Amino acid sequence: MRVILADDSVLLREGLTRLLADAGHEIVAAVGDARALLEAIDERPPDVAVVDVRMPPTHTDEGLRAALEIRERHPGVGVLVLSQYVEKTYAARLLAGDAAALGYLLKDRVSEVADFLDALERIGAGGTAFDPEVVRQLLTRTVHTAPLSRLSPRETEVLRHLAQGYVNTAIAERLHVSLSTVEKHIHSLMDKLELPRDAGYSRRVLAILRYLDD
Repeated sequence: MRVILADDSVLLREGLTRLLADAGHEIVAAVGDARALLEAIDERPPDVAVVDVRMPPTHTDEGLRAALEIRERHPGVGVLVLSQYVEKTYAARLLAGDAAALGYLLKDRVSEVADFLDALERIGAGGTAFDPEVVRQLLTRTVHTAPLSRLSPRETEVLRHLAQGYVNTAIAERLHVSLSTVEKHIHSLMDKLELPRDAGYSRRVLAILRYLDD
């Protein structure tokens, strides 16, 4: 997989470069600011761009604004956003579009090497990967609004796992229940959220994330 890294921390950038190279990925470029990131992607689009949220010159939201531009200019490039914080407003804007090949992880997750590599590969394959804390905060933001307030605690838990990008079998394993039980919860929460029963996996995740932004 071809990857472009964008982070103003030289240590983190070099560490990720070594980590991904050791895992067999090709590092197309490793840059320290949003402008250099966009220029590198225009020159040679990667499979996935790993983007820090806060970069020069203001260290506020440059990375997320660059991620939004990447999604618009290069829809075939997957984007994995890294942050020390959950930037709710900008995360919601990013998630309001097509959720395919998209992820948002907290930087602490990078220390979980297997989880990080798994998330990167899922995004490269067109899937999604969202940090549980990111999903939790977005759920907390909207839990008192209809129709999310209609969900049972178990349905909310299943929704949280769906939004993180897990497939039904993985959810069943994590919750220690049968696959049929997970499927029943999904059908129920989809009805309560007024989502179409015949939605495909990616469309289903996108619809759920859009509800999280209500």
